[in-house]
Formats: sequence, C-alpha cells, structure tokens
Amino acid sequence: MPRLFTGLEIPEEIALRLSLKRGGLQGARWIDKDNYHITLRFIGDVDHVTADEVADGLDRLSNSMAFDIRLTHLGAFGSHKPHSLYAGVELDSSLMRLQAAQERLLQTVGLAPEGRKFIPHVTLARLRGTQSAEVARFLDFSGRFEPMQFPVGRFVLFSSRDSVGGGPYVIEQAYPLAA
Repeated sequence: MPRLFTGLEIPEEIALRLSLKRGGLQGARWIDKDNYHITLRFIGDVDHVTADEVADGLDRLSNSMAFDIRLTHLGAFGSHKPHSLYAGVELDSSLMRLQAAQERLLQTVGLAPEGRKFIPHVTLARLRGTQSAEVARFLDFSGRFEPMQFPVGRFVLFSSRDSVGGGPYVIEQAYPLAA
C-alpha cells in the first residue's frame, strides 16, 4: 500500500538557503534539504485502486493557475511541547483555492476529510525532548528571516515510506498549473 500526499516542491536555491538555518537546537532532527516541500494534503496509506483514482482525479486540477509562494518567517508547532520547526508560508488565495480543490476531490474519491486546519509551511526539523524555552531562544537568536519567494508551476503527488517523517519522498506524478 502506498503512503501518499500532495505537495509543492521547493526549488534548490531556496532549499539551500533554508538549510543554512540548521544547527544549534538540541533535540532537533533536521530534514534533508532534498526532502523540503509544502504539504497540500496528506492522504495516507491507500490501496492501489484508490491511489490510481487519486492520481487520475488530481489531473483534473491541473487547470488551476500558477502562483508564487513567499516564505516569511520561522516558527514551531507545539507551544507547550514543541514537535516541529518550520518556515512559514504567507497565505495566498491561489494556494488556498488549490488546497481546497484537492480536499474536495479527495473526499469525492472516498477519503475522510482532513481533520487539521491547513497551515502551509516547510518543515525544517522534527523536535524530540526540546523545551519550548530552547525553541524560543533558537528563534530569537536565528536573526531576521529574509523572505524568500518562488514561482509554483506545478503540484505533485508524493509517496513516502512508512517512517517517522522526513523522507525520502518520491514524486509519483506531477501536475502542471496553467500559466
């Protein structure tokens, strides 16, 4: 059974700049820059018939318009018990429409609705045993976050192995967006 999710790739030059934020945080398991992405919708473990339906259905969304992504800040998920360090994405109406269209499509294929609110981000590290005060210090000392912007011309269907997260991820299919 494949484990699937949809997402946006991070260009190499942006990934390199993000990777320079690594280090100096106890309990951080840093994600390899080749595995940076923005998850649009986690699908999970599905059978091959459902995987084919998902892949075919996503093809209908490739008429969505291309847009730009802007990374604006560093942050952490889990205020009392931090579990992830991320680069935050500025909300964009095109991004939100694409994600909502994927959510609707996946529900028509028979998948359960996503239970979490969509907060677009690039995960930089998974945290284990890291205290919130340590994360706050890291964010404070990391300096000013210089915004990073890049064009998005496609979204992809990724697969991953059953793991704790962080890859490796494989692009199963790419869906170009209209110019």
